Amino acid sequence: MGLSRLAALHGVATSYSPSPDVTVSVPDDTVIAVLAALGVDAGTPADVRKCLVAAESRSRLLPPTVVVWAGEPLPPALAGLPPGSTVTVEPEPAETPGHLSGRPPAPLSMRSRAAAPAAPVARPPVTAPGSGTSASAAPTASPLAAPGATASASAASPLAAPDATTASAPAWWIPPPHGVHRIHVRTPDHRRATAVLIAAPARVPQPPERSHGFLVQLYSLLSARSWGMGDLGDLADLADWAGRTLGSGFVQVNPLHAAVPGRPTDPSPYRPSSRRFPDPVHLHVESIPEYGHVRDRATLDDLRQDAAALGEAVLNKGALIDRDAVWELKRQALELVVEVPLTPGRRAAYCDFLAEQGQALEDHALWCALAEVHGPDWHAWPEALRDPRSPGTARARAELLDRVDFHCRLAWLTATQLAAAQRSAEDAGMSIGIVHDLAVGVHPAGADTWAQQDAFAPSMSVGAPPDAFNARGQDWGLPPWRPDVLAATGYAAYRGLLRGLLARAGALRIDHVMGLFRLWWVPEGRPPTDGTYVTYDAEAMLAVLALEAHRAGAVVVGEDLGTVEPGVREALARRGVLGTSVLWFERDWEGGGRPLAPEKWRRDCLATATTHDLPSTAARLTGDHVTLRHRLGLLTRSLEEELTEDATDTAEWLALLARLRMLPEGDGDEEAAVRAVHRFLLRTPARMTGVWLPDTVGDRRPQNLPGTWDQYPNWRLPIADPEGHPVTLEEITASPRLHALMEVLRPRKPHTAPPGERRP
Repeated sequence: MGLSRLAALHGVATSYSPSPDVTVSVPDDTVIAVLAALGVDAGTPADVRKCLVAAESRSRLLPPTVVVWAGEPLPPALAGLPPGSTVTVEPEPAETPGHLSGRPPAPLSMRSRAAAPAAPVARPPVTAPGSGTSASAAPTASPLAAPGATASASAASPLAAPDATTASAPAWWIPPPHGVHRIHVRTPDHRRATAVLIAAPARVPQPPERSHGFLVQLYSLLSARSWGMGDLGDLADLADWAGRTLGSGFVQVNPLHAAVPGRPTDPSPYRPSSRRFPDPVHLHVESIPEYGHVRDRATLDDLRQDAAALGEAVLNKGALIDRDAVWELKRQALELVVEVPLTPGRRAAYCDFLAEQGQALEDHALWCALAEVHGPDWHAWPEALRDPRSPGTARARAELLDRVDFHCRLAWLTATQLAAAQRSAEDAGMSIGIVHDLAVGVHPAGADTWAQQDAFAPSMSVGAPPDAFNARGQDWGLPPWRPDVLAATGYAAYRGLLRGLLARAGALRIDHVMGLFRLWWVPEGRPPTDGTYVTYDAEAMLAVLALEAHRAGAVVVGEDLGTVEPGVREALARRGVLGTSVLWFERDWEGGGRPLAPEKWRRDCLATATTHDLPSTAARLTGDHVTLRHRLGLLTRSLEEELTEDATDTAEWLALLARLRMLPEGDGDEEAAVRAVHRFLLRTPARMTGVWLPDTVGDRRPQNLPGTWDQYPNWRLPIADPEGHPVTLEEITASPRLHALMEVLRPRKPHTAPPGERRP
């Protein structure tokens, strides 16, 4: 009982329910190991008792981070303050530059539930912004009118219980501007507390209109000019063309996070070195302004020829995308490019970027420089360099200053091309633009874990428990964030991560969005079956997400496929986070498991026929995905059984499409069936409809086949036609098959009558 109680106090589950009628107990050894990763020693019964006494005797006036939602009741931590408490709110200094309009507001001072109304007092001169000194004002319940104003307020009436039907806040509360603040509380009995206050809008921005768009793994989208893999120039071209020609509203790409260098580099975009900074391998080198001023043109031309040969090998000789070879050529070219002096305007823009990114960028660039010398796993570096704040690391920074600047410059160049891609999308009329993807975690040896060591749980990995699709569970090899450290630091690392991603995006897709609520932690050396769930403060995680999305004006899409804890989808929907609905999984499970009729789909979602982890639509319709898994030895039943079940599933969907008159060509026409699937998606109320770009040319190969490593070329395939021949961006945009499919989704322009003619 003691261990269970201690675990509950720290958000560690001692049992879980894979289905409503099944409960699985977590091994005590797992609970003890997870508590240890959270800094809690529960190794013996005596240790458990000692930690319980300490935890239960610890009394906090405020939690480390407090969330207030615009227009909603105050949280219990504030609503329950003793009458007469003084509350002062001041902006976080790091939050002020560039994020709050006008001058930063001076502190707000207010008094909770006084015993009697306070007499009006004259407003004294406003104190200097950021001075930390409270100013007074007449009692008021209105929001702060303008940055720089300060006020205090009292109220005589008791505070009503916070529920959905009460007033949004008590009269004494003066809502601060959206942002991150410091809140200071002093009670009448002289207790004091300080916490981080996140003042968040109630919902993230919503799509301005229904729209369709493409889903694509950027590396797979090669143009005739690519250096062996798709790049940000190709992305801008695709968005420009799709917006102008097809009326598309968005292009969703895979995570473009910085990868861990090495030979071979892990090709998965979902296991990066850093999620905060993009990978310069995606740069379109020729678009960098300094490229045209490189003096050593001969070397640059040789590199360009080698890059053309890489592209030729992928497009015409059956070679796989070789990220390492691409990066080696681009790195050499970029070494020449950064030797060109920046113009005064470009230098000013670069300095602004350095100031904006601050310590996080310096740490990332230093890790990149150290990895060039000592290898990509910081755990194997000399001991003095394993601590980013050690004197030895400071000396190394000084010695490697040129390389640190090189990697800072690459981060800036990549960020500018990401921004240019979003501008291209907007200029082409896209209502959303580029949808970036946030991976669920980072590589254990990468830059983020080095720079933020205290924030990550040691000897733990994120994964998934056993389920109907994987009886062994999953271990993704990604160290989890510690929820206690996130809360204690006001979610600073999470805020910075979201801000960097959203700054140059029209929307953000969050992989495994359920991780904002809980994650499956697997202790090192144990199978995934011996893991357990660890809870995160979903209110705080969602508040930071809503705040940063609001600042960027960006839509948020959550990947909520698979096992989802009850209440999660409802909580996400309440905050305006769209879900993800994939056709083959949308069935009426309470009504016999039949395909779900289009009008019964949820509205607030991105609807699509497939994803990067699933078969293409053509492969699904033909059963090719089953024979592929059979060839790789991945089936758990006979090929005949699997094919029969798959054919039955597909036939049910085709029958529904036929009943809805979406398949006028009848059975047997693969292209017609793909079009019918997308007609169906368009019939649903989904706010966004995604088209897997390989589907437009009949590609049968999945980009990633879960459960494989070296058996299948995951993350290394170019988009190809039905026969597996790679196709370029230019060929895709000219494809009759694509245009026939997109005719289904193309928005119809309203009829405009000529002058003098009346509309019927």
